Amino acid sequence: MIREPFLDGWTVGPKLGAFEAPTPESAPRSVRLPHDAVRDLPRSAESDQGVHTGYVPGGVFEYAKTFDVPDGWRDKTVRLEFEGVYRDAVVFLGGDAVVHEPNGYNAFEAVLDPYLRYGEPNRVTVEARAHRDSRWYSGAGIYRPVHLVVADPVHIPLDGTRVTTPDIDADRAVIELATTVRNTSRHTRMLRLSWTLAAPDGSDVASGTAPVTVLPGTDGVARVRLAVEDPRLWSVDEPALYEVRTTLADEGGELMDTDAATFGIRRLQVDAARGLRINGETVKLRGACVHHDSGPLGAATFAAAEDRRVHLLKAAGFNALRSSHNPMSRAMLDACDRHGVLVMDELTDTWTRSKVAFDAAPSFPERWRHDVAALVAKDLNHPSVIMYSIGNEILELATPAGSAWSRRLAEAFREHDDTRFVTNGINGIIANLDRMREAEGDGASEGEPADPNTMMATMGDMMAQANASELVTASTEESASVLDIVGFNYADSRYELDRELFPNRVIVGSETFPSRIEKMWELVERLDHVIGDFTWTGWDYLGEAGIGRVDYTDEPGYEPTGTAGPYPHLLAGCGDIDITGFRRPVSHYREIVFGLRTDPYLAVHPPRHHGRPTATTPWSWDDSVSSWTWDAEPGAPVTVDVYAPAEEVELQLDGVPLGVAAVGVEQAFRARFETAYRPGELIAIARTAGAEVGRATLRTAGEVGLAASVEQSEIPVDGLGFVAISLADADGVVATEADRLVTVTVTGDAELVGLGTGRIRSEESFAGPSVTTHDGRALAIVRPTGPGTTTVTVAADGLAPASASLTVRA
Repeated sequence: MIREPFLDGWTVGPKLGAFEAPTPESAPRSVRLPHDAVRDLPRSAESDQGVHTGYVPGGVFEYAKTFDVPDGWRDKTVRLEFEGVYRDAVVFLGGDAVVHEPNGYNAFEAVLDPYLRYGEPNRVTVEARAHRDSRWYSGAGIYRPVHLVVADPVHIPLDGTRVTTPDIDADRAVIELATTVRNTSRHTRMLRLSWTLAAPDGSDVASGTAPVTVLPGTDGVARVRLAVEDPRLWSVDEPALYEVRTTLADEGGELMDTDAATFGIRRLQVDAARGLRINGETVKLRGACVHHDSGPLGAATFAAAEDRRVHLLKAAGFNALRSSHNPMSRAMLDACDRHGVLVMDELTDTWTRSKVAFDAAPSFPERWRHDVAALVAKDLNHPSVIMYSIGNEILELATPAGSAWSRRLAEAFREHDDTRFVTNGINGIIANLDRMREAEGDGASEGEPADPNTMMATMGDMMAQANASELVTASTEESASVLDIVGFNYADSRYELDRELFPNRVIVGSETFPSRIEKMWELVERLDHVIGDFTWTGWDYLGEAGIGRVDYTDEPGYEPTGTAGPYPHLLAGCGDIDITGFRRPVSHYREIVFGLRTDPYLAVHPPRHHGRPTATTPWSWDDSVSSWTWDAEPGAPVTVDVYAPAEEVELQLDGVPLGVAAVGVEQAFRARFETAYRPGELIAIARTAGAEVGRATLRTAGEVGLAASVEQSEIPVDGLGFVAISLADADGVVATEADRLVTVTVTGDAELVGLGTGRIRSEESFAGPSVTTHDGRALAIVRPTGPGTTTVTVAADGLAPASASLTVRA
């Protein structure tokens, strides 16, 4: 079988109707896949997609590619495997419709056989559309990889081998393998499958074989049980991966097809008394919700970018990710397997009631079984996946029909895969939204926003009371009862209550406010039936623009806008890690709360804003930066926060004590100082019972220049190069208030594919070649065009240019 990337040689342009005349603006342009068709479109405050997508417009797009189809393919089956096309994808070959996939997150196949013209070039086109169909930035187009597959009519299909590990002891594990063989020929075939298991070190540890007869036009499944001695178990701390290599041979022994799949051997258990256990060990989920976009790359999904995200999230203290609110990419699942990160993979944001004008709700009753099957088929062999989520903040969940849908979906997941747990992101307020509004009655103020995010943000303590009310308890009981693990969004007020009301209920905080992590984590650690917390969000994202911003309310022209950030807000602004991969102060605070960091962390509020009134949302963090380099007069007042797992903190400047503050007076794990800014070396010394437990230092930057560095000096030809740009002194101390426009040029065997910063409010394009640094930093992303070398050069007025080089290997 031939299975190869089908990424080059494409064009994309606006899709024109049969009676529409082309214009210069509609001319197709060349692109390489994966590609986001809307990332570089002009943004506008008048965009009808508004704050949801960060004021990026939608559209209808057509991708096209011509490829040769040799005569030798007449006896083969030819198909294209799409990992994801957003949205309502229609694939044509030579103008003939081949397949339609409405779901923008499903993988799907386009079987080309009936439409191929052999011995000549064939033209494939793919339509995609995005318009007011998402509550966040979705991107558009062929944003995930595509593969061309040329196989024998009798072959192993995509995701054809299923691996389960139902029987695990310390000295042996039984591996159950089930491989599907598809026979698209006109003849019954008698075949033989053979399997070989390879251990994490590459050595073969077990093998087996079985015959399989497959009737024409049908699938046949062959099974085998193989024992592995002294198995290495997959876990968060030791993500050991095995591989199964499968071969398919005909009755004469001639090889017809091969397949390979990685898997892990691990045991899952959960109950209200002992929580979640993996291989018999209790695990508390230090979770992060993540959206699917890749920041400066838009929605385009690259394996290297997904691996980097997972690696950095794990390094920041997270051990679990929730794919919000759609199925996770194959590349991110692979990365979670490798890095030891647990996954809650989520089906959808809506069932039958719409949240935005053109979302998938109208087709859900007809498509849900297909969507469930597609998600499970993708996830089956990934040891990182421990939970399937059937939805997020479903509007009809608290109705009788919603309860029936809950049961229907949960059972469908179990029919496809009964080895994992089923959950749902339940928001009792959203599920009772109509009743909540009725309860407000005429007392609601005129012009009060109807947006649920704004409503939750303004409810304050009343939200906890509402989520713990008898109304929510009774109306969500059945929908919760069908789950193995009940996911609650912003409903920590139920954690202790439900221990009494529902003693067998296991809970996970499926979505929580980042500003409450110290309270959330205390509950997770204290309550056995609460298995973890997933913050909103671990990694910042495009769309839901400004939901985590900090506004200064004395700014001229300031007007409250609820949670919606006015144009030109682009990013949500609520991630622990910004879209370039840089950890914000909240990330370090969370690491201390998790008990993973003993050294304190210094977070300084910009002196220029000292004393100004602010407006925040529950998704906001303080406007602070870990810096002691400020454009401020010596003696200017400044607020310094020190995060520490200690009793007290002493603050020093150039060795001179500035004072001692108790930790936890206003907020757990935090000491706050009001002091005066003077350049020098700021030191925080954390102490418990009088003994030092850690210290942190900030130093004022000296002479500032441009700096550029590659994260990896060598990358594969199908990878990406990430180049960190900063305004820093010779020792690498970044000048966070020295921001300026930088311009990037790339020479050699790569091209610039993304350039951006963590600034949440911007009109600059991710396409480059120029961007204004944010807090002294930016990130450039390059994509190889072939093996060789490439150099990235950064320039800015008044500074010497900086360069970084990397090698691209074949």
